[in-house]
Amino acid sequence: MPSQVSLKSVTFCGLVARRCAKYVTLMRIIPIPTLVLALALPAAALAPNEAFAAGPVAKSIGMFGDWQAATYVDAGQTVCYAFTRTLEGGKPSKGPGGAVLSIAERPTIRDAVAIAVDHTFPSGAVVSVSIDRTKQDFYTSGSSAFSRDGAGLVGAMERGSDLVAVSPGAGNRTTTDRFSLKGFTAAHTAIVKACPAR
Repeated sequence: MPSQVSLKSVTFCGLVARRCAKYVTLMRIIPIPTLVLALALPAAALAPNEAFAAGPVAKSIGMFGDWQAATYVDAGQTVCYAFTRTLEGGKPSKGPGGAVLSIAERPTIRDAVAIAVDHTFPSGAVVSVSIDRTKQDFYTSGSSAFSRDGAGLVGAMERGSDLVAVSPGAGNRTTTDRFSLKGFTAAHTAIVKACPAR
């Protein structure tokens, strides 16, 4: 039986509540089905820190290598997600800020892959993602980048050792984030099992 934990400990944005809110609000208002159903954060993340205890409770599925997996219920529907943070010194970052790579599963929308960062992307920016020889451009909105073909990316994520995202940063500088894929396959298997396709 998965343990119940507060959203504060499993939320994949892992940033202060205001930044979580920005990410969730952005994803909820963009009129693209993949984005709307890519959400891995419940409405409670929109509230200040003290409201976490009163909001929906996420259930941790477990830690798989460098990936955390969890579920929560949104409008009666179970949402399953897994996430990891950008690597710092060979290990996923634990502090606030930085980038977060996530994948979400809902019964009707599968393999929604996204990257959340702590700055706003320029309008029309593209994030170049690579895993070994597999390359894909993520489109951006606000402080998030989204895969147009998450299902196509999953195979490469399962085979690869890390994912590299190159994006435009502040002051016309390029930002490179590297994410570990250690444990991704097990985490993905767990969330697919917890949220089977309909």
